[in-house]
Amino acid sequence: MAITTAMCNSFKTELLGGLHDLDTDSLKLALIKASPSGTYNASTTNYSDVTGNSDEASGTNYTAGGQVLDGASITLDGSTAIVDFTDEVFANVTVSADGCIIYNTANSNSAICVIDFGGTVSATAGDLTIEFPAADASNAVIRIA
Repeated sequence: MAITTAMCNSFKTELLGGLHDLDTDSLKLALIKASPSGTYNASTTNYSDVTGNSDEASGTNYTAGGQVLDGASITLDGSTAIVDFTDEVFANVTVSADGCIIYNTANSNSAICVIDFGGTVSATAGDLTIEFPAADASNAVIRIA
């Protein structure tokens, strides 16, 4: 099916309800396999949406559920609140993915956002690095204007 980069609608309402603390909750990034059977976009509500469709990537040294995101930093760029993370390195993996989901394990695996890589990325017995965009009002992966 398809992956569309979006902040999840459920996350927006949960954030306003105080259910997420992005710099202290345990956030994870899981890879979505190449050619997923499901559709992932702003309507995605939970990490289980990916696992329920058997669309999480799998491969050598890749662990189901993905990895904990480190270095969450919440700042302002002008009047836009932004969240930045340390680039995520999946070390010594053999895996292919078309996108990923960021989700909050402290809030029942609630989806935060879905990211389309724009094509298949892969590593063969090497590192797969997810590089987060510039931490500014126009590019940060999570931003509220």
